[in-house]
Amino acid sequence: MGFGSVRGAGVSVAVLSAATFGTAGAFGSSLIHAGWTPGAAVTTRVLVAASVLTVPALLQMRGRWHLLRRGGATIALFGLVAVAGAQLCYFNAVAHLSVGVALLLEYLGTVLVVGWLWLRHGHRPRRLTVAGGVTAILGLVLVLDLTGSHRLDPVGVLWGLGAAVGLAVYFVISAATDDPLPPLAMAWGGMTVGAVALVGLGVVGAVPLHASMADVRLLDHQVSWLVPVIGLSVVAAVIAYVAGINAARLLGAKVASFVGLTEVMFAVVFAWLLLGQVPAAVQFAGGALIIAGIALVRIDELRAPRAEAPLSVAPEMLSA
Repeated sequence: MGFGSVRGAGVSVAVLSAATFGTAGAFGSSLIHAGWTPGAAVTTRVLVAASVLTVPALLQMRGRWHLLRRGGATIALFGLVAVAGAQLCYFNAVAHLSVGVALLLEYLGTVLVVGWLWLRHGHRPRRLTVAGGVTAILGLVLVLDLTGSHRLDPVGVLWGLGAAVGLAVYFVISAATDDPLPPLAMAWGGMTVGAVALVGLGVVGAVPLHASMADVRLLDHQVSWLVPVIGLSVVAAVIAYVAGINAARLLGAKVASFVGLTEVMFAVVFAWLLLGQVPAAVQFAGGALIIAGIALVRIDELRAPRAEAPLSVAPEMLSA
């Protein structure tokens, strides 16, 4: 597969990841409104996703168990920070801030990715990347409808910045093209570590875990609580994480993180379709700015010298 074809495939997979991640808000919201605590929803999401991935991951790793041992530290960091840590920080931020402000703080992780690549690898951001970043962040503000007054609790801001760190770690680790561990196995390992951590925090009482078996409301209908749990675990976790790791390895952390901003647009659309929350016109304008910002970053990457390209494509990177 040629360089351009690989990049095109990477963008498509990144959009798939963003779209599936974008369903999490609608599915999670339906559970929370039915009496679930955020911690219970997150823990169930990660635990079920890890269980679903177990058999495929074990089959994929037959004869290659040494890769798990070699990548143990990376998997632990991914699970603790990018899976469990990011989600816990985000939900704690939401407890102190509006959802829009919490999301904006979390997605500052894209800026942290650019800063990390500059400090760690000397990839100083060029003008188009800076312009694209500013444009995308402005679009994010509009999509999240942050034009009104919002309460800024310092504790919530700190939790939101913690979520941003978790998001940045997710993209940086996922983009490691020298990691021979297949994306599916990386997702499974990270989810397993994250699930163990979340259950442990629940057992000691650090994370409230309360779930309800009552029906929930989706698409203006009462449905079983299993419907959003399956959606949250299989669609918004299994598919989203595996696709996201594949995309980051194909595109590199910077471009993948910017494409990941479209998750917010998809979240608004799914909230509209599944929960009846109609978006405002300003949110559509914000979506256009996010796409424009991503396009600028993408153009900048295409114009970059090949030596800076973050690709080292191996066949297993294209496998799910």
